[in-house]
Amino acid sequence: MKKLLAGMAFAAGFALAGAAAHAADLKIALVYSKTGPLEAYARQTETGLMMGFEYLTHGTMMVDGRKIVVLLKDDQGKPDVAKSLLEQAYADDKVDLAIGTTASGAALAMLPVAEDAKKILIVEPAVADSITGSRWNRYIFRTARNSSQDALAAAVALGNGPVSIGMLAQDYAFGHDGVAAFKAALKEAHSQAKVVFEEYAPFSTTDFTAPAERLFNALKNRPGKRVIGIIWAGPSPLAKIEALRPERYGIAMSPGGNILPVMLQYRQYPGMEGTIYYYYGFPKNKMNDWLVAEHDKRFHMPPDFFTCGGMAAASAVLTAVKKTGGSTDTEKLIGAMEGMEFATPKGKMIFRKQDHQALQSMYVFKVKAHGENKWDLLDLVREIPISELPVPIRNKR
Repeated sequence: MKKLLAGMAFAAGFALAGAAAHAADLKIALVYSKTGPLEAYARQTETGLMMGFEYLTHGTMMVDGRKIVVLLKDDQGKPDVAKSLLEQAYADDKVDLAIGTTASGAALAMLPVAEDAKKILIVEPAVADSITGSRWNRYIFRTARNSSQDALAAAVALGNGPVSIGMLAQDYAFGHDGVAAFKAALKEAHSQAKVVFEEYAPFSTTDFTAPAERLFNALKNRPGKRVIGIIWAGPSPLAKIEALRPERYGIAMSPGGNILPVMLQYRQYPGMEGTIYYYYGFPKNKMNDWLVAEHDKRFHMPPDFFTCGGMAAASAVLTAVKKTGGSTDTEKLIGAMEGMEFATPKGKMIFRKQDHQALQSMYVFKVKAHGENKWDLLDLVREIPISELPVPIRNKR
């Protein structure tokens, strides 16, 4: 009888262990603009997210006994669709948390959905400051850099001399937030550079003659250095503006970083300097080494801007779940993620407690005259560490 009871106890213990080993899947929704004008960005996010889970789980796609399941949802870059898909993900699909989206306008539409559902939304790769600023709520965390981080990096790169700047940006949240953040960053950095003219153009603009002429006229008689800064998602207008010969007015271009296919045109402007969120050749760490090698093996090109971002989002998820001991209870996740450090291909990121923005380094680059291959485009001038990027807190917490 004792042997039978012992056997029953062993069997019960084995059954419990089996149940633990088959814990509920870790369900994650990725809402992204798989179709539409930002589809290239979205594809990179998906690739980086899945490669991130692969790398961080050593190929098992499991965390604490839970299978990682990613549900892909295409919002087409439309705010109403993004909102509806996130509502569906939380209510019908019962996801533990969500990641997204590509366009800033669509991301802003998703924020109140996360708050109503009391579920985590990790924003990647949308950039608008207001996401972790005036429109933020406590369920929002962002691995993507924000407009202020872009702007502070650009302000650092401009140096200390007097500079007159004309800004060209898209006429939607990303562009307006970017310019506002840049102006605030110049003030924060006590820079002698000043934005003297702002030009906003529709997302669909293809003829930049009129915007360029307005920029030229605003800058050409200014003393000192004259620069046109560009904040643009999608194909850059750099070449079209350069074709109108801004150099005849002593005006230099400063387009900032972009995805690799867009930056191929930078090769025509060796020595041009700017700042960038990520470039595959700059970070030196094991995660980036793996990403570069594996991405080249699979896709015959290096990883890009938003591939890095997708991998950062994967790292944030897994680091948080491990910190909670496998729990995806929202309050436990918030407690784990506030102030959390996590590894990414570009090095350490930190979720700031006050607004859940990921603090991270940025890079100053110079365009190479001659690269070893098609994608060897940039030289590193310097890495700007977190300590030199005093990102303002703009929320109402």
